[in-house]
Amino acid sequence: MLGPIKLFHISDIHFGLEDPQALAWVEDCIGAERPDAIAVTGDLTMRARHKEFVAACQWIRSLDVPVTVEIGNHDMPYFNPWERFTDPYRRFRGIEAVLERELDLGGLAIVPLKTTARAQWRTNWSQGWITRPALAKTLAMIDALPEGTRVLVTAHHPLVEVNAQGNVLTKRGGEALRELARRKVLGVLTGHVHDPFDLIEQTDEGPVRMIGAGTLSKRLRSTPPSFNQIMIDGGKVTVEARNLERVPTPEMQIDDVPRDALPPRKPGEPVSAVAAVPPEDPPVH
Repeated sequence: MLGPIKLFHISDIHFGLEDPQALAWVEDCIGAERPDAIAVTGDLTMRARHKEFVAACQWIRSLDVPVTVEIGNHDMPYFNPWERFTDPYRRFRGIEAVLERELDLGGLAIVPLKTTARAQWRTNWSQGWITRPALAKTLAMIDALPEGTRVLVTAHHPLVEVNAQGNVLTKRGGEALRELARRKVLGVLTGHVHDPFDLIEQTDEGPVRMIGAGTLSKRLRSTPPSFNQIMIDGGKVTVEARNLERVPTPEMQIDDVPRDALPPRKPGEPVSAVAAVPPEDPPVH
């Protein structure tokens, strides 16, 4: 049996509003511990500006470790509506050209699933939308792997379609989870909500493990900047949410995917007490 594999799961760096102290800490961890690979699950940038992509690419390439990257909703043009509708992934392809989107780590494959869309039939375009071609592409990549290959899927948005509040979060997320359950994937790595989680979603085809990473930006929600350390040993997956403040993993992980990527407020609690960050983006971003 192959030896254990160590992954660092990073998300929502948001260059343009990145946290330099958090990034320096992660760099030190990578340099000292040399993980087998790093999975970045989207929102490399804050507003998809060219200079933000350049900064993200320079930082990731400096890590000197195999890296897989996935696109997030913030990585699509914000100030250029024409480009967003005609070629929304052009800027991200500049990153993709020098990095990886799928990795084979000797018996463990990391396969991407795109959960972003240039436009949606709802007002909140920051949420996930899995197109049928995107899902078919991911499933075809999994089906083409050698028999016995362990699989992790990376996406930006959590794949839950309806959360505890009954909100539809990721269109076609339920279908994707069912298909991934059929293929016995080890887990789905995502970001977007800025707080880490480790949840089991039940489907008609069996359970799927959903693992979310926090943020390395100043756009904090209810937990400090963090990343996930994921150990894969055979079919066993162990997740540790690591953070600068040394908060224990169970206290870092939220117990449901929030409806709007913001923590709930207690009655009478001012918004500033929840998160001292800019307000959520308007629907088009």
